[in-house]
Amino acid sequence: MRLRNVTGSRERILESEFVIKDENAMKGKWHTVFGNKNPIHIEIGMGKGMFILEQARRHPDINYIGIEKYSSVLIRAIDKRAQETEMKNLYFIRMDAEYIENVFEKGEVSYIYLNFSDPWPKDRHAKRRLTSVQFLSRYEKILATGGEVAFKTDNTGLFDFSLEQIESAGWKIINCTRDLHHSEYMADNVMTEYEKKFSAAGNPILRVVFQPKK
Repeated sequence: MRLRNVTGSRERILESEFVIKDENAMKGKWHTVFGNKNPIHIEIGMGKGMFILEQARRHPDINYIGIEKYSSVLIRAIDKRAQETEMKNLYFIRMDAEYIENVFEKGEVSYIYLNFSDPWPKDRHAKRRLTSVQFLSRYEKILATGGEVAFKTDNTGLFDFSLEQIESAGWKIINCTRDLHHSEYMADNVMTEYEKKFSAAGNPILRVVFQPKK
């Protein structure tokens, strides 16, 4: 899907108080950004921010960081964030997740959300998928002991690929469903923009939660 350019988005992102500008300098120091040592949860590829904003509202005792590489999408999340005048537990980073090890120290992240990630359908691009063994290796380097990753999609091919990658990486599946909205896990589910759209079209939502074995 081609993203519509938003004029001035990069400039507005640079001016936003909700966006961390020098994320690499925060490695191992994120508690200073939030002013506390609460657990940190991150969403990689957060889109317009509906999911992570709701998470931050529901859980003020958890610190959230939304990661998005497209300026024209991130600016939408910034606009929504600006309306949450009492919210203190959510910041954004504009970056490619490939460099996530440069941003977080080992054990600094307690939970990672991957919601409706780009499927990168061509085989030669498999390593770019956010559930590839290459990315799982990166996540393992920043996750705290007992930390987990939750992945949601409506793409069956990508989901099957992800299950294979989880096994290949030696990770452990905590729970898995191929129809989230009709499962026992729906009670605590927070929907994304894409999830609402796909579910309304009758597409089952697939989700797996997993963690490193060691």
